[in-house]
Parts: sequence; structure tokens; C-alpha cells
Amino acid sequence: MEKVIAHLRGRFVTGLVIVVPLGITLFILKFLFNFADGILGSYLDRLFIALTHHDYYVPGLGMLTGAVVIYGTGLVATNVLGRRVLAWWDKVLARIPLVKSIYTSSKQLTQVFQEGKTSYRRAVFVEWPRPGVRAVGFVTAEVDRNGERLVVVYVPTMPNPTSGFALFFREEEVQESGMSVEEAVKFVVSGGVVVP
Repeated sequence: MEKVIAHLRGRFVTGLVIVVPLGITLFILKFLFNFADGILGSYLDRLFIALTHHDYYVPGLGMLTGAVVIYGTGLVATNVLGRRVLAWWDKVLARIPLVKSIYTSSKQLTQVFQEGKTSYRRAVFVEWPRPGVRAVGFVTAEVDRNGERLVVVYVPTMPNPTSGFALFFREEEVQESGMSVEEAVKFVVSGGVVVP
């Protein structure tokens, strides 16, 4: 009987390890599809009903139209007149208090992805939040302050690596982790479960 229970438990855990990540992935993809489709989809459905007098739902129409709008925006932005309009638009948005911070941050983030570079140079260990405790961090920059070379280390919070602390350390206070940036990100996102 114990062998049967151990067998059932083992197979169930194995199945759970496979099904849960797959389910989460499908859930997120479905959410993203519905979100992207819903931005323009409801307006297009109303327009479609008004033009044809038929109540049809076309899945993906909003997402397809959104892709066309994004492509068209990129097409316009790559010519001289489009660049001038975008520069003017940036100046306008930079003057609106709340919009300024959101728009500027979003633009910087998309530019990082567009350049295809990560701002993380290497994964390191630092003593933080107190001596004797080591945290995984990512070197994002190196600066000189009053003749002293400092390393900027971003220490993310688990399991959400998009929030964390940017801290300054002397070069000798930073230890190499032996992990690649990708391995360290996996370690952080998994809450320390995935140890390379």
C-alpha cells in the first residue's frame, strides 16, 4: 500500500511540476491576447455592426488592427516629418507632471529593449542588508566619485526582479557570483529555488 501511495504521490508531483508552468504560461498568453484584442476590439466590433448590421465577433481583429497601427506609427516615425512630430510630442508630454514620469520611464525601458542590450553587466554578490548576509545583485554602472571608483549594483527583491534597490559599493566590496546574468535572473525569479 505504501508503494502505491508513494507511486501516486511521485507521479502527481511530477505532473504538477509540468502542468503548473504550462498552465501559468497559457493563462498569461490568454490574458495578453484578450488585453491586446480588447484595446481596439470593442470599438471595431461596434463599427463592424454599424457598417454591416450584423453582430459578429471576430477574435483577434483588435490585436491585428493594433499591430497595423504600431507598424504605421513606426513607418511615419522613420521619415523626417515624423521625427519632428515625435520630438514635438515628447516635449508636450514632458511638461505634464504625472504623465512626464510615466512616459519618460516607459520610453527608456522600450529603448533598452530596442537596442537589444541588457543594462545588467554581470551578476555579483554584495553584503546587504547587513554585513555577513550576501545578496545577489547586478552591476549596472561604474562611476567615479571624488577619485573613488564605485560600482552601482541593482539588488532585486524576490520574486519580482523589477523592484529593488540601486546601491553604490566600492569595487572590493563586490564579489563575483560565478553565475551568468540569465542564471541569476532565474535564481531571483524562482525565489532561490533554481540554483545554478
